Amino acid sequence: MQKLLTCTCVALLSINAFSQVDTQNDTIKKTDEPHQLNQILLSGNILGSKFEVRNRTGSAYYLSPQDLQQFGYTDVNKVLRAVPGVNVFEEDGFGLRPNISLRGTSPERSAKITIMEDGVLIAPAPYSAPAAYYFPTIGRIEAVEVLKGSSQIQYGPYTTGGAINMVSKSIPSTLSGEARLTAGNYHSRSTELSVGDSRENFGFVTQYFNYNSDGFKALDGGGNTGFDKSDYLAKFRVNTNRDARVFQSVQFKFQYSEEISNETYLGLTQEDFDVNPYRRYLASGADRMDTDHMQFQIDHFIRPFQNVTIKTTAYQNNFSRNWYKLDDVDLDGRVSISNVLARPLDFPAEYQSLFATNTPDDVFGVKANNREYEARGIQSVANINFGEKLYQDLEIGIRYHEDFEDRFQWKDKYAIQNSEMIRTTVAAKGSDANRITSAEALAAHVLYKVSFNGLTITPGVRYENITLTRNDYGRNDPNRTGFELSTGENKVDVWIPGMGANYRFSPELSIFGGVHKGFAPPGTAEGSKPEESINLELGGRFNYNGLRGELVGFYNDYDNMLGSDLAASGGTGTLDMFNAGEAIVKGIELLLNFDVLRFTEGDLKLPVTVSYTFTDARFQSDFASTVGIFGEVADGDEIPYIARNQFNVTAALENSHFNLSLSGRYTDAFRTMAGTGTIPREFEVGSHFIVDLSAKYFYSPRVTVFTNINNLFDTTYEVARMPAGLRPGAPFMIHAGIGYVF
Repeated sequence: MQKLLTCTCVALLSINAFSQVDTQNDTIKKTDEPHQLNQILLSGNILGSKFEVRNRTGSAYYLSPQDLQQFGYTDVNKVLRAVPGVNVFEEDGFGLRPNISLRGTSPERSAKITIMEDGVLIAPAPYSAPAAYYFPTIGRIEAVEVLKGSSQIQYGPYTTGGAINMVSKSIPSTLSGEARLTAGNYHSRSTELSVGDSRENFGFVTQYFNYNSDGFKALDGGGNTGFDKSDYLAKFRVNTNRDARVFQSVQFKFQYSEEISNETYLGLTQEDFDVNPYRRYLASGADRMDTDHMQFQIDHFIRPFQNVTIKTTAYQNNFSRNWYKLDDVDLDGRVSISNVLARPLDFPAEYQSLFATNTPDDVFGVKANNREYEARGIQSVANINFGEKLYQDLEIGIRYHEDFEDRFQWKDKYAIQNSEMIRTTVAAKGSDANRITSAEALAAHVLYKVSFNGLTITPGVRYENITLTRNDYGRNDPNRTGFELSTGENKVDVWIPGMGANYRFSPELSIFGGVHKGFAPPGTAEGSKPEESINLELGGRFNYNGLRGELVGFYNDYDNMLGSDLAASGGTGTLDMFNAGEAIVKGIELLLNFDVLRFTEGDLKLPVTVSYTFTDARFQSDFASTVGIFGEVADGDEIPYIARNQFNVTAALENSHFNLSLSGRYTDAFRTMAGTGTIPREFEVGSHFIVDLSAKYFYSPRVTVFTNINNLFDTTYEVARMPAGLRPGAPFMIHAGIGYVF
């Protein structure tokens, strides 16, 4: 099979990326020295600092290394809860496969947002199959950047809700390293080791990260319900002398990860959840996910003139996975597990078979969702700044990208014999799905920035030219000779304009706003159109006597929202896109920061951060879908899996010897099928409030002892009713460990 791809993306740098923040006194330090500039440009950052966030013409959020280390989360869902405008629903309790929404986009497998690592698209096949069955391990990530509104128009192809960029371990400026070891209940463990150094003309860093657990769910008859995931990272940089007239740098990055997780799509009925939310039916005993991910990335940076920089990146991502999991029950006709658990009274025999002692042969269909992905390309961005009183910055980027998803799936048959899952029929490989979906995309953008007397305006435009192709070889052609080949193709050519503005009344007060076109590529299904919308935001940033904050209102008007036939959302798993019609998503985002002990003497601090998101997401037209979470939709129905209210508060009592942090997050009840009014219990995921606690003792400048507690009060709560049945959030979890740096 011919491998596709040759890419090009962008990586954007505005002039403010040349500034860093001293987090101790919040003063701005200009990084004019070439070696400092080099470290910033090749770190993979888009924003670079909280200072850059406060000066953008659109809404953005920067989670610094200190923010990520505060609670030591290894679950990206918990990390992003503090970010206004982010809506997530959990699935496995560990964040292995997150479902992330930005400003009301469909959250299923994070498929409607642009996800990057070090400025490179990181979804398995970002254009042809964007569902995030691979997601960077948040425990090894150094910083997270979230861009919304007109802030993220440069980072397509998904421009409606926003973009998330995760920054991997950066090359240090001097010889340094770190070791962190933790252990906790459910036999959970994590290990992080890293070392790096820089010299005049080269630098490097290596990192190893592993985390694993036996799992908190109890499988009928016993068994491991946890996971084991390892990540390996290496970077090497060579560069010219720091005082060279033309400064250049080349950095090579290699990243590899592997995961084995005993995860399932099978949840619980409401009645069984109420008795024991952490139970797993015996019929899920053979379920297992096995993945491998590999990334190669080469960055070249050149500053030919003092006011001109060019960064070019070539990348290739390979991802393979086989999720072997229960799909259906066949006693007298096939019934999907989602239907069995949604309507156990209609399928009593099928429901009882899920935990029977013995069943007939071939009752259970266990599907090998075996897929390979590849994405590669090259991207370049040039940045030119000029002017003094009238400061101007021009950014031009281009990317060529190819990706594909290769499905080669089969479904074995099982029975329960003496309370054990036994395979009774081995299926022919390729007999369930046998197709390749591919994409070829050329993207470009131009962003112009002009600043004068406190006013900054950033008009810009993005261009996407996409060809999506499907070759389906059918279930009877495992050798792909093509005797029953069916094909499909969809082409898109679109301009995506946008404009943002920011006006600073004073260093303590500014307003910003913007308007841009939202876009998401269609699939290859006949008749599917791109997702398109007009998105507006208006907000303000303030700092009054130490109280810092941001208040933003947003309004997204969809001309056509796209749905997707995902097995993860109760569908058949074809991934076909379908038109869901008009919709309006509007809301408010609030962020507040204040040090309660700001005006007291001594070195004791008590910073408090509060974030709140209100989201009203509704369809504006009637339609019917037979797959996924939408169902029968009427004008005015609420969009499923979007919580109306979310609230997060974090407080940290700290000085130079210790840090004690407490976090509470509230998520409103949300519906699992479109509708209005009171949510029926069978279509509801209830509200919940979860508290986490973290404590650190700085034994010395090099040694830290810490403990982290997730779900401090052991609250039982629901997180989703898909892929099939009710799923619980993680219970009380405690981890303790030690960290050493040099």
